[in-house]
Amino acid sequence: MLNDSILTLTTFVPAVGAVVVALLPRQGRIIQWFTLAVALLTFGLTLHLPFHYIYGQPGFQFEIDRAWIPNPAIRYHLGVDGISMWLVVLTGFLAPLGVLASWNAINHRTKEFYFFFLLQQTAMIGVFVSLDMFLYYAFWELTLVPMAIIISMFGRDRGTEAAIKFFVYTFLPSALLLVAIVWLYARTGTFDFVRLQSILAQNTAAFPPQALFWASLAFLVAFAVKVPVFPLHGWLGDVFSEAPTAMAMVVAGKLGLYSILRFNLGLFPAQARQVAPWMVALAVIGILYGALVALVQKDMKRLAAFSTVSSLSFCILGIFCFAVSGLDGAIYQILNEGISVGSLLLLVGFMYERYGTYEIASYGGLAKRTPHLATLFVLTSLSLVGLPLLNGFVGEFLILSGSFAGHEAWVSAATAGVILSAAYMLWMIQRVFYGAESGMVTDVPVTDMSFREHAAVWPIAVLMLLMGVASPIWMRAIDGAAVKLASPAALVHMAVKQ
Repeated sequence: MLNDSILTLTTFVPAVGAVVVALLPRQGRIIQWFTLAVALLTFGLTLHLPFHYIYGQPGFQFEIDRAWIPNPAIRYHLGVDGISMWLVVLTGFLAPLGVLASWNAINHRTKEFYFFFLLQQTAMIGVFVSLDMFLYYAFWELTLVPMAIIISMFGRDRGTEAAIKFFVYTFLPSALLLVAIVWLYARTGTFDFVRLQSILAQNTAAFPPQALFWASLAFLVAFAVKVPVFPLHGWLGDVFSEAPTAMAMVVAGKLGLYSILRFNLGLFPAQARQVAPWMVALAVIGILYGALVALVQKDMKRLAAFSTVSSLSFCILGIFCFAVSGLDGAIYQILNEGISVGSLLLLVGFMYERYGTYEIASYGGLAKRTPHLATLFVLTSLSLVGLPLLNGFVGEFLILSGSFAGHEAWVSAATAGVILSAAYMLWMIQRVFYGAESGMVTDVPVTDMSFREHAAVWPIAVLMLLMGVASPIWMRAIDGAAVKLASPAALVHMAVKQ
């Protein structure tokens, strides 16, 4: 049955495609077309998950659990639930759009770029589906390598410097994560997430509380850097500026936020509640800091980077409020960020292909020459600021309403971030697309969006509207997982019954 192998296929088809890319000749666009075909096939495989998911059934689905290495006891254990399923689909959805975005932008070393691009897809999907901690850690570390190499090889001006910063920022905390994983294995004899969750829930007295706290903190720091949570965001601005559009679309948010939900809240619910007041405070500071810094940016990509810091901090707020609606909103907002920020980066990338700059001051009056580009840019911006009927509104509303009951002062301050986000996005639209045409816009003859560019952005535009008006399609799976995370007592009771 396909259900028994769908996660293996979804995870490793891109890796097989990467091997084939390495063997293809550098002639014409054969590498681009083949990579696009692999990305579309992978996306098609991910769609099997929501269409065959049994909504309302607890636990993991599409599981495969096989013995792999007997000593240490490492298993090939894959599965998805309401948290990870939609993230797998999102990763598959963004891949072909990333290929289309790179079609003209990457015009040298194409074999190397698409090889590492496909390898990155396997690493990301592997993180979302792994239920063995050792297997998870292998995929987690693998995500660093293709990203760092691509940033170094294809960065605009300071690619190598940005790649080193990214690698150091994210690799060093991952060493702490490995120590914590090995400590858990030494105490329990297993890397399996489901067994670890059950053992930790049933035998809390067998683990020193202080040791559990430090282990949970090691997990949290490694994941918080990858989000990034303020003040661990120092790598993001440079990486966003230097990374090609296809890689910038996946660099922030999804992996770190998923891992906090799965492992910090899943394995260490009591310790997560201990640090919750600090995380709520950092989240609100990150919301306001990211928005204020975005407001003074002169470069569109750096504005997108600090906008992302602000928006992802909303997710942290929703996660650590431990209300079901807040967790629902946080998980939904992870999907929203992948979609809306992806659209923003695509459109900014198309502008860079035409004019060779991200400087806001260089533009002006662009809407007269590229009305379709302007329309889609405005739609994307309204999604990012949370306009009702668009996807961003659903996530932000659930997060703020779910968090308010226990954190009135912090959430009241966080609402200022919504106003500031509207300020910097609308300010950028006004400067870039309206007013008098700048000298650069007048001097450089350009056409409006091509068929390739429409094909890359319109699926996202439709999805932004659909997720705004039909959110229950996604919430059916998300809500069950959020209820479990919000109720650790129920989780302990379930584990004891088993």
